[in-house]
Amino acid sequence: MNNYIAFLRTLLSFSVVFIFIIGCQTKNKKAGKEIAVSSETQLPERPNILWLVTEDMGPYIPSFGDSTIVTPNLSRLAKEGVVYPNMYSTSGVCAPSRAAITTGMYPSSIGANHMRTTSYTVETGLPSYGAAPPAEVRMVSELLRINGYYCTNNDKEDYQFTPPKTAWDESSSYAHWRNRNGNQPFFSVFNFTDTHESGLFEPYGFRNSETRHYHSGDRNYEWKKGRMTEEETPVHLLKDTKFYIPPYLPDTPKVRRDMWKMYNNIAEMDKQVGAVLKQLEEDGLLESTIIFFYGDHGGPLPREKRLIYDSGLNTPLIIRFPNKQHAGTIDNQLLSFVDFAPTLLSLTGIELPSYLQGQAFLGEHKVEKEREYIHGAADRFDGFTDAIRAVRDDQFKYIRNYRPNQGYYLPVEYRERIPTMQELLRLRDEGSLDSIQALWFREQKDAEELYDCNTDPYEVNNLAKDPIYKGKLEELRIEMDRWLYAIGDQPNLPERELITKLWRGEDNQPVALEPKITIENNLIKLTCSTEGASLGYKIIDKEGSISKLWEVYEEPFEILEGSKVMAQAYRIGFEPSKVVE
Repeated sequence: MNNYIAFLRTLLSFSVVFIFIIGCQTKNKKAGKEIAVSSETQLPERPNILWLVTEDMGPYIPSFGDSTIVTPNLSRLAKEGVVYPNMYSTSGVCAPSRAAITTGMYPSSIGANHMRTTSYTVETGLPSYGAAPPAEVRMVSELLRINGYYCTNNDKEDYQFTPPKTAWDESSSYAHWRNRNGNQPFFSVFNFTDTHESGLFEPYGFRNSETRHYHSGDRNYEWKKGRMTEEETPVHLLKDTKFYIPPYLPDTPKVRRDMWKMYNNIAEMDKQVGAVLKQLEEDGLLESTIIFFYGDHGGPLPREKRLIYDSGLNTPLIIRFPNKQHAGTIDNQLLSFVDFAPTLLSLTGIELPSYLQGQAFLGEHKVEKEREYIHGAADRFDGFTDAIRAVRDDQFKYIRNYRPNQGYYLPVEYRERIPTMQELLRLRDEGSLDSIQALWFREQKDAEELYDCNTDPYEVNNLAKDPIYKGKLEELRIEMDRWLYAIGDQPNLPERELITKLWRGEDNQPVALEPKITIENNLIKLTCSTEGASLGYKIIDKEGSISKLWEVYEEPFEILEGSKVMAQAYRIGFEPSKVVE
């Protein structure tokens, strides 16, 4: 297979077609000729939104230039929708990335960029803690619930903080739009985990639990635990398939086997995506729903996941609009994960909160000016810490290393379970890695890195000291400084000091104060002295039955005679209050 990333960049440079949402106009280039295009996207007043989210996913599918594996469901989605090749995560790992998606804020601005802060306390000597954004910040799903949407998550959360109970109508392996009442508009998230890096571990086999996507909503179905054996695992790709091996990995049998597993996992994920899309069609909801497919960051392989090279940040995005509007087009604009929350609100006609650090690229509140830059950050991964920041325009990536005397490679035990990682370490110890493969293992880093991502898609040729690129280097330095200041990021702040800052100078995690329940004019009123707290409540009827959902309190409400109210206060980064009645 050809170098699919280089091929993709070349292809896109000659076939860029932008879409135009809600009557916006722009100009596009095709084969060097400017073409003015204008069109409108017709959406329902309250469109349903379906997010299909896979893990550890680089552009390894046909609609993004890689034809190694057949993905009929994703290819159909791309044929009927819009392909966005330039979607970038804010981090090369899942929890910080998901924090950005759900809050619309950069993880490094809210204390969410250190991965696995509730564990590895012995290794780091630090207490367990979570992100703590400003008081006004809500998960985007809670904002949709407040505005009448039924919101479900199936089934992974992992936001680098504990989500409040007000965030979802349901978050479980049974969560499904089918559980809503009547024709209530919905926002439903389905997470597919077979493409996760752990899917490369030995012994190889698919997770039995992935069949939940075929039985979502069926509460009588019980899933098998653990993994299938390799013999039980469906084979979607011939084992003697020839693979293109990126130059930062050695071409050995173990690496080729991991590449086979990666593509086989993608094919299984595609099958699961198809199962959910079939349910949507069976329910007659396809043409009233906006469908997003994306990964939670870049690829699963070593020197991909956890790094802020494009291999760790770039992930496919496909959006299908009702009635196949803009079908088969490519939108090449730069997009960031912080743009998801404002775009989701914009598509549903909800006013955007002022705290959002991203911008809407679709819908009622779509910005007039597209992004010039995307930004990324890397800090702690499990028990190991670094401090790296990146900014990228449509061609060049600038990386600033705040710990240049520390090597790039971090001995993360979880990653070292991957046979390819074990192979890299073996060849490193033998002195058998070539000059590109050895870059990751050098003992020190350059303080600054600059890459031309068009001619050097694997980011192995550092141009920072080349005088020809002095102007671009200075431009991206200035943009990085602007961004860091704008979001209040202190890249090399010791983590213990970060915790003190998040905990507002206290020795322990702050706790939301208990809500107060009062009755005024026969209406139940809830209040809480914790600034920015979300208040959730349930009704207990006179027979003692408790409602299933934690409703989001917005205004005083009535209850039937003999009923009671139970309430709890939440704020992201705080321990929830005690439940009061």
